[in-house]
Amino acid sequence: MKLLVKFNLVFLLVFLVGLSASTLIARGLLRQAAKDEVIDRARLLMTGANGVSTYTATQIKPLLETQMKYTFLPQSIPAYSAAEVLAHLQKTYPDYAFKSAMLNPTNPRDRAVAWEEDIVRTFKQSADLKEFIGERETPTGAALYIARPIVITNPGCLACHSTPDAAPKTLTDKYGPANGFGWTLNEPLGAQVVSVPLTLPLQLADRELLVVVGVLTGVFVLIGAALNLMLYRLVIRPVSALSGIADRVSLGEFEAPEFAVKSNDEIGVLSESFNRMRTSLSHAMKMLDS
Repeated sequence: MKLLVKFNLVFLLVFLVGLSASTLIARGLLRQAAKDEVIDRARLLMTGANGVSTYTATQIKPLLETQMKYTFLPQSIPAYSAAEVLAHLQKTYPDYAFKSAMLNPTNPRDRAVAWEEDIVRTFKQSADLKEFIGERETPTGAALYIARPIVITNPGCLACHSTPDAAPKTLTDKYGPANGFGWTLNEPLGAQVVSVPLTLPLQLADRELLVVVGVLTGVFVLIGAALNLMLYRLVIRPVSALSGIADRVSLGEFEAPEFAVKSNDEIGVLSESFNRMRTSLSHAMKMLDS
């Protein structure tokens, strides 16, 4: 097997191993970057929802207190306002979702489904857990969600949620006496959940990975071509020429031209050594003939 073939086989092996390792590392980094971006979007939505809730509690609810004596207005409830605002956003971006998922909600639309109940139970089991990030499959593809516990710390908030008898009549008239009661302080009652689609960011990450792999392949090909050219011109061609002259000298053709390489590298040193050897061999043969 020729030297150039051996070199290219080794280079190809190194290329495949390096490309495989680089692809795995780049894929992991790009996908993690995509997930980090999705998490930032989810936190932004969560912050927006909390901002709407705070605005409702501090500025809207006081303005509706008089009307609340005659009829219950859900617009005064912070969680309701946040859900309504983000529901408008969901009309444009249907894969984005926000929900104040409760185990025992006043408004039936806030009742937690099975996977949301699991999140609430997680918060109940880990009192110090303030945020939970996970992934789940949806009809439109993979989605990433962020959840934060809903905990009542203000005793005044229990005025409407302790017992049906203690709750405002307007509240029980609207939602009935069966739901949204028996809440306790400092215990996770539900979870704010923001869900953001993950399929498209991961697809973009995979497209970027193809670009990275293409660039790496191109770089390896250029390096391989350059190394092959250098190996041929600096090693293989002069060694082949030297081998041809050595064969002629070994057959007694001392008049064969000298092998001259004008370089200070190992090939040049080999050329000088060979020429000295040929000169010495020629003199020795002449002395034997005489």
